[in-house]
Amino acid sequence: MSIDTATGEEAPAELSSERVKSIFSQIARKYERFNAVSSFGAYRLWLSGMMRQAPISAADEVLDIAGGTGDVTFAVARAKRPAHIQCTDLVPEMLDVARMHHEAGAANGVPVDFEVVDAQDIPYPDASFDVVTMAYGIRNMPDRPRALSEMHRVLRPGGALVCLEFSTPPNRAWRALYGFYLKHLIPFWGGLITGDKDGFVYLAKSIRAFPDQQGLAALMEEAGFRDVTWKNYTGGIAAVHVARKPE
Repeated sequence: MSIDTATGEEAPAELSSERVKSIFSQIARKYERFNAVSSFGAYRLWLSGMMRQAPISAADEVLDIAGGTGDVTFAVARAKRPAHIQCTDLVPEMLDVARMHHEAGAANGVPVDFEVVDAQDIPYPDASFDVVTMAYGIRNMPDRPRALSEMHRVLRPGGALVCLEFSTPPNRAWRALYGFYLKHLIPFWGGLITGDKDGFVYLAKSIRAFPDQQGLAALMEEAGFRDVTWKNYTGGIAAVHVARKPE
């Protein structure tokens, strides 16, 4: 079932997919600055935590889904130095920025290729990758079960999905404060930095409508993953889920 990612209600997939393409194509060159400012630098801590949890070895083939401007791809390259990384995203303009970073040496010599890919229809053969990484991606996909099933399909038996995503703080007071931040400050910072306040109103809504930690774990299990665990960061504002494809 496809949904409107801003509300969680059933809707045609094209509604959310076209919205995401429109928003991110316009803000691609300012996206990294927004992340740094709006998270007060915490996104770097979340990314470091993701690398600590990611079971990636030097021999691995890695598929980075919703790779955007390359934050996760280049973090994996620096921290893990795998055999190869396939960096993919739905929005060509985001990958253009990633390519610029790559040309400047961000991959530290690790082989990286880039391709425009819809994660709900991954164009790679079964069992092609050892690890799939994804940050802030599944939340923007209208058919999440299909996307997770595709990630499961392209993983080799025993492979891992490592997913960093915004989540739900367990503490009620912290959750209320975070809700205020999402409603008022995310659109403010987005409008100030990129000029697209409306796009960040959508992003804030999509975070509020997204399942909590247990809900995302359940979606992963329904797609066939096992041994799903997660670790909260910044009081549960973000969480890194790690899930395994059975041997």
